[in-house]
Amino acid sequence: MIIKVCGMRDSNNIRQVVDLGVDWIGFIFYPKSSRYVSMKSSSSGLLPDIAINYDCNKLSTHKCTVKKVGVFVDDTAQNIITRVVNYDLDIIQLHGSETPTLIRNLRSTLDPDIHPDIQFIKAISVKAPRDIDKYKLYEKDVDYFLFDTKCETIGGSGKHFDWEILKLYDGEKPFLLSGGIKPEDVEKIKLFNHPKCIGIDLNSNFEISPALKDIQSLSKFITEIKK
Repeated sequence: MIIKVCGMRDSNNIRQVVDLGVDWIGFIFYPKSSRYVSMKSSSSGLLPDIAINYDCNKLSTHKCTVKKVGVFVDDTAQNIITRVVNYDLDIIQLHGSETPTLIRNLRSTLDPDIHPDIQFIKAISVKAPRDIDKYKLYEKDVDYFLFDTKCETIGGSGKHFDWEILKLYDGEKPFLLSGGIKPEDVEKIKLFNHPKCIGIDLNSNFEISPALKDIQSLSKFITEIKK
């Protein structure tokens, strides 16, 4: 099972989370998010903006297997490409109303010249059974789906949706289960069964404060989920 911890920002906290043996680390590049990872303009007009929160590239040597996921919401192709370059992102997660055309254009621009084998996740917000069908628009153009709770904010609601709805998903692409997963959900996750579910996405319910993860809580959860 892939374990993705999203909404990271603090350098030391990132290294602690990586040391727990997680597979993917998520960075949110959505300015309205309380977990937003900001940038500093190079002011030159020639070079990409400069990442200032931490040296994300050190993760590559710290634990070579961790993948870096950038989360975007209806952002421009230019901003997405800039962050792929500056943070050496492995996966782009799109959490808004992005079009399949944008995804195809990003892939053709990035792969292979800028980032070979870049991958894409399309997040699908779920409240009712009819929401599942949205995957059909994107299935040919993404590598994974992420099913999250539909809410007024963009992710990070801390609330579950009815996972039984996912029985309606009959697509070919694998997906991650998201939406308010809590430390006490270990057994519920173990009982959830879908042939295309390959992992889980953890965020707000494992935090001390926005973007700062509770290492003790995460460690206990990961140990129990891997038993």
